[in-house]
Amino acid sequence: MNNAKKYNIKIAIAVALLLSAASFTFLEKQEINSKDNLMEVLYALGQDYPEHYIEKPDSANIKRGYELIHVGKTKSADGIASKAISKFYTCTSCHNVEREDLDLTLVDQDARLEYAMENKLPYLQGSTFWGIVNRESWYNDDYILKYGSLVDDAKNSLKGSIQLCATVCSQGRELEDWEMTSILSYLSTLQMKVEDLELNIAEFEQMNSLAESNPDSAIAFIKSHYLSKSPATFAELPESKEKGYSFEGRPQYGKAIYELGCQHCHHAYGESDLVLDNSVLTFRWLKKHMPDNSKKSIYEIIRKGSYSELGHKEYMPNYTLEKMSHRQVEDLRAYIESNVK
Repeated sequence: MNNAKKYNIKIAIAVALLLSAASFTFLEKQEINSKDNLMEVLYALGQDYPEHYIEKPDSANIKRGYELIHVGKTKSADGIASKAISKFYTCTSCHNVEREDLDLTLVDQDARLEYAMENKLPYLQGSTFWGIVNRESWYNDDYILKYGSLVDDAKNSLKGSIQLCATVCSQGRELEDWEMTSILSYLSTLQMKVEDLELNIAEFEQMNSLAESNPDSAIAFIKSHYLSKSPATFAELPESKEKGYSFEGRPQYGKAIYELGCQHCHHAYGESDLVLDNSVLTFRWLKKHMPDNSKKSIYEIIRKGSYSELGHKEYMPNYTLEKMSHRQVEDLRAYIESNVK
């Protein structure tokens, strides 16, 4: 690991430690503060902590969890280096660790893409780890179509979903207990705070009033301001790949999808052995294979993803409709075709 990357990791860990040290003040007072962690507020109002709750995670576990998420390996408490979770991917191959949406109450693909463009975030298939401990289900909806009964232990368990991601999605190994604790410790620093709900003054006063008079209603009020799960709909291919979906593509959005999405993995020394650069040859290749019934077609790979194969265990997850709209697929096509003379 080069010195610049080590420095960036140290900075990120320091920020995570500061976030984890934020006061859990609502347990000691009668008023909700904007800096309070949502999990602590909901607990104080009468909701049980989830199974993945880590009480006051220590700095060493947070550091190890950060490294497992971003690097794929770390050192145990006794200084022994762990094996890589996966030789193919790290968690950040498919997941951001930053907020991805301005409005936490709805799915808006264009708003999410614009937010990614503004903040230079990867536009990825997986849900962000930011706020993941505040969700109540994972591997939702249509993921059962791809993983079948494997989602049984994952849908209602963050621990189960992490193990499924480690062993199947990343084609890696099962996590040990101390590694799971470390990852959950780090993820707890990425949980939502009251201020993230972006309540106006009247809403903030209403929340505090409900907290005093009707805790159950306060819980419902708070949860109405963010999605408790990340919806997942497996979308259909267009009836004709020659014609595509019935939208006019926007090349400027397609450029962002190509650079923030496709090239996140498809670059030299990236997760994929297929390099998608900015050469005319690459854009011609992509255009030529647009109508194919194979992984060479952007329609096929975006909507179906790929599966583990003999001799090629790694695979690409598909983009659900919530993560890339039909129109955005046409945006990508428009950008590709705009680069072919």
